[in-house]
Amino acid sequence: MDKHSFEGRVAVVTGAGRGIGRAHALLLADRGARVVVNDLGGSIEGVGADAEPASTVVAEIAAAGGAAIADNSDVATAAGAQVLVDAAVEQFGRLDILINNAGIIRWAAFPEADADNLVRHLAVHVGGSFNTTRAAWPHMVDQGYGRIVMTTSTGIFGLPNNVSYATAKCAVIGLTRSLTTAGAAHGIKVNLIAPAAFTRMAGRPTDEVDSAGRGPGSAQMSPDQVAPMVAFLAHEACPVSGEIYAAGAGRFARIFIASTEGYVHSTPEPTMEDVAQNWATINDETGYYVPDDLTAWSSAFMAHLLPSGAEPASS
Repeated sequence: MDKHSFEGRVAVVTGAGRGIGRAHALLLADRGARVVVNDLGGSIEGVGADAEPASTVVAEIAAAGGAAIADNSDVATAAGAQVLVDAAVEQFGRLDILINNAGIIRWAAFPEADADNLVRHLAVHVGGSFNTTRAAWPHMVDQGYGRIVMTTSTGIFGLPNNVSYATAKCAVIGLTRSLTTAGAAHGIKVNLIAPAAFTRMAGRPTDEVDSAGRGPGSAQMSPDQVAPMVAFLAHEACPVSGEIYAAGAGRFARIFIASTEGYVHSTPEPTMEDVAQNWATINDETGYYVPDDLTAWSSAFMAHLLPSGAEPASS
């Protein structure tokens, strides 16, 4: 089996001072990438700043013979994201890979989760991913190549106390799907990872997490178990764009958004009763399909309609 290499590539990894982001940065560097290790160094709630986590990871990479620099910019701001991208280009001359891993979590159920709780999650997860990608995009377009990996979460499936986090992580999916269409003509592929690992972000008490951000059971649920999928999505050999993959505990799987074939009403005026009567058909997963984009979904969803001006066939 040929070994995948990142020789000659430059990668930016956000939130790379601990946990999952650290694992991504170390693996990319081990495979030859020059890495910008970004981490504001705040708490899991997004409070405070500390330069040490990013610097520590850079030191690990250097000790192993790799090349990396630390960056402590706040990617939740457009200015911070631009400083981060500029640092990568100024130091290494290009930018090929962007892994948006930075995030926060403020556990709160609904309706206790207030507007500020939601805004803070959106600012870091969605705004941070948007800001860094927008700063990196011109460089990737100019070179006709780019790989971007966004971070979503299986939290989107729902938990009682993660409403704002799940909302933000779903928004990142919409962002990714739109960027997929924008990047196709420029050799830019954008995909998503939904990690499964024990870290401080997973709600583990601080005293149960080691200096690398790993929690109990790290052998089975280590961030190192997530990084191989992210590295492949960041590699030139990655064959897909706009997809979601789960990784952790030795399992790798695809998560996807699909549509059922549904029910088509035969007259122009369906009623609520028609919906109720055909509920089983509407929900029947037999023959579901996975749209490539909105245009593909629209074409399939509207396929039963006659072209403009066409007359229905006579019986």
